[in-house]
Amino acid sequence: MSQTTQKGKYERQVPERKIAAVRELSELIKTKKTLLVASIKNLPASQFQEIVKKLRGKAVVKVPKKSLIFRAIDESGKEGLKKVKEYIEGSVAILFSDIDSFELASELLESKTPAKAKAGQEAPEDIEVQAGPTDLVPGPAISELGALGIQVQIEKGKIHIKEPKVIVKKGEKISELAADIMNKLDIKPFSVGFIPLTAYDIEKDKLYPKIEIDKEKTVEELKTAFSKALAFAVEIGYACKDTIKFLLAKASAHETAIKKLVKETPDSTEQKQEKVEETTKQETTAETEEKQSDKEAAENKPSDSPEGGQEQK
Repeated sequence: MSQTTQKGKYERQVPERKIAAVRELSELIKTKKTLLVASIKNLPASQFQEIVKKLRGKAVVKVPKKSLIFRAIDESGKEGLKKVKEYIEGSVAILFSDIDSFELASELLESKTPAKAKAGQEAPEDIEVQAGPTDLVPGPAISELGALGIQVQIEKGKIHIKEPKVIVKKGEKISELAADIMNKLDIKPFSVGFIPLTAYDIEKDKLYPKIEIDKEKTVEELKTAFSKALAFAVEIGYACKDTIKFLLAKASAHETAIKKLVKETPDSTEQKQEKVEETTKQETTAETEEKQSDKEAAENKPSDSPEGGQEQK
């Protein structure tokens, strides 16, 4: 196969192996559900092979040249897939799989392996040397441990660490001495592996940029969302498997409150009735007395008639 240059001045033969590589990548794009780009920067070859072995049966791992994977992407005819090119920089591996993008990313995170510290690296967390026995024999190691503030004693011919000690705080650079001590004590504060960068669902033609998986954080967010949703569902009286026991408890509380109210109501009504009757009685008595007083006044009033009202001389 030949390929013409952009200027068209000459033609050069494309190696068969490159043609075969593009053909294989194109076939994987056609037949697989997921394409995922992962960084393999600073990943030792031995650990790379170990992770590939763990992924066997779940994903096909390829580390093609940039030009070859770009050619295969262009030949796929999928416009959404072309956006993946933005993430293919530096040392990356391309994974093809039939499992979901997020499931595959989770598999990669779980495939990470512990790694030793190197001088100059930044501590991901506080690095602590635990108390207890070690396999170190007395000698230069005693002064090295002491230089980091680690208290030791000798027990049965071996160095024993008396108290736990943080030798590097989170974010600090690891010194050469600290890295050497961690290696001697087999402390591996780092984890290395494939780091998911982006994923593409080939079947749905959908890109998942900067794919991130944090199971612990996701679980906490789900718990918070569930608790809020549960309270809201109970408040509006939505009945389902998760809310029924709360709705029954709420109904029982309402029943108790109503019974208490019903029990107290007759007494209150009776008291009100007595007050009404007493008030009515008082009003009737007052009205009767007023009428009687008017009657008596009328009877005792002098007459204005000529026969009776004049004084005789």
